[in-house]
Amino acid sequence: MKEDKQSIPGRRAMLRLAACLGAAATVHLVTADPAESPVGPTPAKPRPAAGPPQASAPLKPSAYRLRPMTAHAPPKSVPARPPVRRKPFLTMAAPGRTMVLTFDDGPDPNYTPDILKTLRRHGVRAMFFVCGEMAVDNPDLLREMADDGHVIGNHSWSHPLIPKLSRSRIRSQLGSTSEIVEKTVGEPPCWYRAPYGAWNRASFEIGADLGMEPLGWTVDTLDWTEPGTSTIVRRVRAGAGPGVVVLSHDAGGNRSQSVRALRTYLPELLDQGYRITVPNA
Repeated sequence: MKEDKQSIPGRRAMLRLAACLGAAATVHLVTADPAESPVGPTPAKPRPAAGPPQASAPLKPSAYRLRPMTAHAPPKSVPARPPVRRKPFLTMAAPGRTMVLTFDDGPDPNYTPDILKTLRRHGVRAMFFVCGEMAVDNPDLLREMADDGHVIGNHSWSHPLIPKLSRSRIRSQLGSTSEIVEKTVGEPPCWYRAPYGAWNRASFEIGADLGMEPLGWTVDTLDWTEPGTSTIVRRVRAGAGPGVVVLSHDAGGNRSQSVRALRTYLPELLDQGYRITVPNA
């Protein structure tokens, strides 16, 4: 019994030593760098000697990351296709007393230059829905339209009755005209108008495929019937109003009445506070 009492302090000392050694091992495991910890039989790498921090090498692009990027590069951007309409725009929504003047069938060297001159004199822009067969023979007039800020629209190649054509011929009529406009002025038309205002589903769908919106009119001057200059002026006066789209012609026959009428009603509209403009302007 005496020997057991004397051995108790010794056992207590051994327990305290074991606890200290266990705590030290725990601290080492918590603070050790995982990259330096040996895995399996591989010995740990020694720490480098202390010294000034070394500049890290510049990062290089990863081929793994570049390959998917280049392999799936997006195609060349193209203009968004407009939604397919079931009927053309007949008016143009814009704030205030805004009107749009449009001229079909040109360009014609006999009448288009005088119309451009009148528009330029009053500092206004208009829309010209051109026929491809006229545009290809008068590229300088197309460029003059573009230089003056007018909108060039597509009025087919040869002014056919669209609903009587097959889809392939409609596409040819519209596509060929868009191509000659783009080749001449650098960008294709964004608007088109069916000859005679005769639309059908195919024309709306094909026009949208070619990136164009359909535009009709609100006021028809019927100038193609050559009713007289005063009659054309009277029709424009009677139909004037916010958002109105006026239809006239600068080709397809004798358009001298249309030229003279524009000289009369344009300054009147401006004096009445109308803003003559083009879409998105």
